[in-house]
Amino acid sequence: MRYAIVIEKAEGNYSAYVPDLPGCVATGASVADVGKEIRDAIRFHIDGLKEDGQPVPTPSSIADYVEA
Repeated sequence: MRYAIVIEKAEGNYSAYVPDLPGCVATGASVADVGKEIRDAIRFHIDGLKEDGQPVPTPSSIADYVEA
């Protein structure tokens, strides 16, 4: 499955979250680092949902850019 992620620059690092997986977050020193960390977090989050007998949300978020 492919989940949309949002990466935000924070003070001194980067953070990421997955809109379709509430509570699934990660941080890293760089965009590359946070990308790796959020992939690991997604796998961990999904494994936890399965272990708890919870449904795994189907990816439904769409990411895009707009000119303002």
